Amino acid sequence: MAAITASMVKELRETTGAGMMDCKKALAEADGDMTRAVEIIRENGQAKVEKKAGRIAAEGLCKTLVADDEKNAVVVEVNSETDFVAKNQTFQDFVALVAKQALTTTAADLDAFLAEKWNADESKTVQDELASQVAVIGENLKIRRFARVEENNGFVASYIHMGGKIGVLVDIETDVVNDAIKEMGKNVAMQAAALKPVYTSRDEVSPEYIAKETEILTVQAKNDPKNAKKPDNIIEKMIAGRLKKELKEFCLVEQPYVKDTDMTVKQYIDSVAKVVGAPIEITRYVRFETGEGIEKKNEDFAAEVAAQLK
Repeated sequence: MAAITASMVKELRETTGAGMMDCKKALAEADGDMTRAVEIIRENGQAKVEKKAGRIAAEGLCKTLVADDEKNAVVVEVNSETDFVAKNQTFQDFVALVAKQALTTTAADLDAFLAEKWNADESKTVQDELASQVAVIGENLKIRRFARVEENNGFVASYIHMGGKIGVLVDIETDVVNDAIKEMGKNVAMQAAALKPVYTSRDEVSPEYIAKETEILTVQAKNDPKNAKKPDNIIEKMIAGRLKKELKEFCLVEQPYVKDTDMTVKQYIDSVAKVVGAPIEITRYVRFETGEGIEKKNEDFAAEVAAQLK
């Protein structure tokens, strides 16, 4: 049997990222054959991946990446099981590579993205690399989603909030791109991060949504005893006012601007457009928040440790 040296273990560990004892065992099983040892590590890692795949991954990071010409940008969300791993440099480096891949991908959906060649090592797919990271990091990881924004007549602004808890892209159409407009773009992206709008503008709100909300507000108004003696035309005006207020909260450009609540976001944008002498329009925004919509598992850490000790 071939002697397993410390330098061999070190080399295998650097190649695979696996633990020292796992590397030593793999080399012993492979009788010192480094190529076979790598295969064993990957095989064992894949087995671990399958065990971890059912665990809830609701932490993690959102990451934005903007192309050098600022005409193209992407936001991705990659989940981990714990916030501790989300702060790990290995995980953060992986998320950065996922964003770099997504910036140039031609994949139409997540399944196609996971199946394409991993740019950093084309012998693997994105899914293969994800599995490798699960084996190295030791938690279930998920590439949950990505969204690309392109703007040929203007630029894409981006903003990351709380170190990756929220990622925002804003599509800005304008004939002029200078520091003042870029600052405006960042401020609008910060607005979207902070106030979580549902739509960009009222133009995006469907007639079906308006009809449904009007119906709900009508029932609420008529069920309120204070409105019992009010005529229908007054109630209709009340409903219209409530709907208008609701849409101001839901639509990005109609929200009060967080840095100056005396104006709306649209009025702020128009004020910048007037100063620079060029039209500016926010045509779209994308907002990702880490773990939103994922039901998190409540862990009893003390009980889990006690169970493992048994």
